Amino acid sequence: MQQVLQNLRDGSTEVADVPAPALRRGHLLIRSHITLVSAGTERMLVEFGKANMLQKARQQPDKVRMVLEKVRTDGLATTLDAVRSKLDQPLALGYCNVGTVIGVGPGVSGFEIGDRVASNGKHAEVVAVPVNLCAKIPDNVGDEAAAFTVLGAIALQGIRLVQPTLGETVVVTGLGLIGLITVQLLRAHGCRVLGIDYDPAKLAIAREYGAETVDLSKNEDPLAAAAAFSRGRGVDAVLITASTKSNEPVAQAAHMCRKRGRIVLIGVTGLELSRADFYEKELSFQVSCSYGPGRYDPSYEERGNDYPVGFVRWTEQRNFEAVLDMMSSRAVEVQSLVTHRYGIAEAERAYAVLGGGEPSLGIVLDYGLGDDIPEQLMRRKVPLHVKPSANEVPSETGGSAIAFVGAGNYAGRVLIPAFARTGAKLHTLITNNGVGSVHYGKKFGFRNASTDTDAVLRDASVGSMVIATQHGSHAELVFKSLRRGKHVFVEKPLCLTLEELQTIEKAHSEQTVYGIPPVLMVGFNRRFAPQVRKMHALLAGVREPKAFVMTVNAGAIPADHWTQDPQLGGGRLIGEACHFVDLLRFLADSPIVSHQLTAVGNVAGVGIRSDRVSFTLSFADGSFGTVHYLANGDKSFPKERLEVFAAGRVLQLDNFRRLRGYGWPGFTRMNLWRQDKGQAACAQAFMQAVQGQAPAPIPIEQILEVARVTIELDASV
Repeated sequence: MQQVLQNLRDGSTEVADVPAPALRRGHLLIRSHITLVSAGTERMLVEFGKANMLQKARQQPDKVRMVLEKVRTDGLATTLDAVRSKLDQPLALGYCNVGTVIGVGPGVSGFEIGDRVASNGKHAEVVAVPVNLCAKIPDNVGDEAAAFTVLGAIALQGIRLVQPTLGETVVVTGLGLIGLITVQLLRAHGCRVLGIDYDPAKLAIAREYGAETVDLSKNEDPLAAAAAFSRGRGVDAVLITASTKSNEPVAQAAHMCRKRGRIVLIGVTGLELSRADFYEKELSFQVSCSYGPGRYDPSYEERGNDYPVGFVRWTEQRNFEAVLDMMSSRAVEVQSLVTHRYGIAEAERAYAVLGGGEPSLGIVLDYGLGDDIPEQLMRRKVPLHVKPSANEVPSETGGSAIAFVGAGNYAGRVLIPAFARTGAKLHTLITNNGVGSVHYGKKFGFRNASTDTDAVLRDASVGSMVIATQHGSHAELVFKSLRRGKHVFVEKPLCLTLEELQTIEKAHSEQTVYGIPPVLMVGFNRRFAPQVRKMHALLAGVREPKAFVMTVNAGAIPADHWTQDPQLGGGRLIGEACHFVDLLRFLADSPIVSHQLTAVGNVAGVGIRSDRVSFTLSFADGSFGTVHYLANGDKSFPKERLEVFAAGRVLQLDNFRRLRGYGWPGFTRMNLWRQDKGQAACAQAFMQAVQGQAPAPIPIEQILEVARVTIELDASV
C-alpha cells in the first residue's frame, strides 16, 4: 500500500510502498477514502525538516541540552550516532482520516466491518487506529467534510476550556482551518465573535460564518476593534489559534480582555508573559491539549480504557462525535474550506503547495474508493528489491536466513547494524505498521518488509528470529519461535513472569528430542564488552570471594511510559536491571544462591519505587554483588559504574569508556576512544553459535537463572 512519509533530515516527502498494518487488539483496520493535510502541524514539520542542523538546534534548545549532557557522559561519537539515527527515522504524516472499517480487532465493541469512520489515522491507504480515536460518521456528512473532524475536535476542546456562555464576546486570533472552525462553533454556542488575521480571504470566510473581523494587513487596530466590539467592557475571552514565535498574540489578548477574562492557547505562540497584564485583571490563561481528555494517555488511547461519562463527559472520541453531529445538523460547514485536491500518488505536489507560496487552506488527499479491495492494498509483505549487504556471507544451507521482529530506536540504531556487520543473511524485517520495516529494511539490505510475524515463523528459509519488540510480547514470540525449531535472539528481558519462564524452558527442552536444541540467547551485551572481557580474564585468576559494587544512574522515565506498565514493559527492574544481574553473574562465574532488595520507602510523592532500588546478590563461591539501580539522579552523572574488590586489588569500569586497575600486576588501565557496550560482539557470538562455529554464547542455565532472579527481585519491591 502507499503511505506518505517525511524525511526529518532534509524535509523531503515521499509516497512509499509499505506493508499493510497488522490488526491489533483494541484497534480498527480502516481503508482510507480521504485524508486532510494539517496546514499548521504538518507545515511546521516540513519546515523543521528543511532547516539545517543549526536551525534545528535553535528550534529545540531543550534537545540541545540533552545532547550536550550525553556527550559528557557517553562521548561524542556515540552521541553523534544517536542524533543521526533519530533524524534518519521517517515520520509518518497525517492525523485526519476518513475511511471504511475493514477489520475489527479483539476487544473492540460498537464498530462493525463496513462502518464509515473518522479517525486520527495517517496518510496511508490502510491504517490501524485505536478504537477510542475513531467515531462513526452520520450518513448525511460527506467524506471531505468528515476529514475535518479531528481539527474540529481541537477547536472544540479549546472552546470547552474557555467555557463560553450565550451572548459573550470572544476573539479568535488566527483564522486558519482550526480558527475558522472555532468561529463556527462559537457562533453555534450563541457567542458574538471577532476574528483577527492578516489574510483578507480568510477574513472574508469568517464574515460569512457570522464573525466581525480585524484585517491586520490594513493596519487595523485590534485593541480598538475589541474595545468597540465589547462596548468598552473588554472581551470575555480570547482563543488563540495562530502559529507564530511572537509573544504579541498573548500580550494582545491580555489587553483585550475584561477583568477576569479567559485566554486559551490552541495554537503555538511565544510565551514571554507580562505579569502585570495578568495580575491587574486577574486573567486566566490555559493551554489546550489537542483533541481533549484522553490525549497522550496510553491507557485510553492504546489500551482502549474509556473514561466514565459521568465523570469525564467529553473525551477525544466524544469530541469527535460532537463535531460530526454539528456537521450533520449544518451548524458547522467545512466544504468551502477545501482549496486543493490530489490523489495519494500526488502527495508530493500537495506538500509542495503546503510549503510554498501558493495560497491554500484545506488540502485533501483522495485514495480512490472502489467496491473491491485490491489484493496489493492488503499485502502484509513487500519485497524491497535491494542488494544484499556487502558483509553478507553466502550460504547454501536451508534455514540460514534471519528475521527481525521490531524496529524501534534501539533496534534500528544498534541491533540491526550489529547483525548486518556479522554477514547474516537478512531475510525479513517485521513491524506493526510497516514504516520502520521498509526504512530499515532498505537501509540494511533485508529482502522483505512485513507486518505478518506468523507468516515469517512458518517460513522454513528463516532459521533465526531476532525479537526486539515491547517486552510484554517477548515470551510469546520466543515460545512460538522455539516451537518452530528456530534459533532465537531476544532483546532483554526474556519474559515478565515465572509462568512464562517455565513455558519457555519447556519449549526449549522439548527441542532436544529432535537433536541439538536451537540456540536461545538474550541480548545481555555487557558481558561481551571488551573491557568486561578484560575484567573477566583478570578475575579468573582470583580464587577468593569477590565484592562487586554496580551503580546505575538510570534516569527518570515517566510513570505512563510503556516500560513502566506491568503488562507491556514489566517495569524497569525486569526490563533493564536484568542487564546488571547478568553482568555480575558473568564476572562472578558462580551461581546466584540468594538475593535481597531494598527500595525507597512507600511515602507520599514517590510513585514508582522499582527504579529506585538497591539489591544484593550472593554467589555460591562466597562472592557478593550490590547493584544500586537509581532513577532519581542527574543526567550529567555517568550512567554506569562498576567497581570490583578482590585479593587486595580493585577494578573500576566507568561507563564502558575507562577501565582502571589498582594493584593488578601488569595492568593499570584500558581506555576506549568511544563507548563499547558489547552489542557488536554479542551479535557476532550469536551468529557463530547458529552457524555451528561455537557453543551457545550464554549457557541456557544462566539465561534462565538470571530471568528467575530478576523476576523474584521485582516481586519483592
